[in-house]
Amino acid sequence: SFSIQKGESFVLIGPSGCGKTTTIKLLNRLLKPTDGVILYKQKNTKDYDEHNLRREFGYVLQQIALFPHLNVEENISIVPELKKWNKVRIKERVTELLELVKLNPEEYSTRAVSELSGGQQQRVGVARALAGDPEILLMDEPFSALDPITREQLQKDLKSLKDKINKTILFVTHDLEEAFYLGDRIGIMHDGELVQVGTKDEILN
Repeated sequence: SFSIQKGESFVLIGPSGCGKTTTIKLLNRLLKPTDGVILYKQKNTKDYDEHNLRREFGYVLQQIALFPHLNVEENISIVPELKKWNKVRIKERVTELLELVKLNPEEYSTRAVSELSGGQQQRVGVARALAGDPEILLMDEPFSALDPITREQLQKDLKSLKDKINKTILFVTHDLEEAFYLGDRIGIMHDGELVQVGTKDEILN
């Protein structure tokens, strides 16, 4: 078992098939636990309405999964619209988030997602995950499909972004350097078990 502190960047690392993505999906109830207990704000996640629970989490996937028929602004607006924010507030939020992920709102708001590079799409994915002001950001290998230069830049941007947004982040990767760079603490998984948890220095030593 493990716990993640508020405001912490916690990274799960391990080989393919060890249970990293399953862990993330258990947290936001895309999978239901067959055993054990998951507590969010001292309350069992199965006692929450699952739709309300999911809105507490921003979710960024490796496959990005933007809606191709919607433009950039419409993609980012989805959760605020579900939360019934007014149009002015949504527009302000979209502008704020595009600036935060270093995409000029005037240039990118009305762009079709098919016109964006992989790195730009992933930035929109991060903005969309943050749009409803979630408590926790779940990031499932979000940079692993990108070229090394884009990936390194997004890692740096996420690190500086974390200081600005003050969110709790659970980040999944199979890249040790990425884990050490982004994680306040790292959990190492193997065959469905968490075998070690610690800071970079604790794990290296």
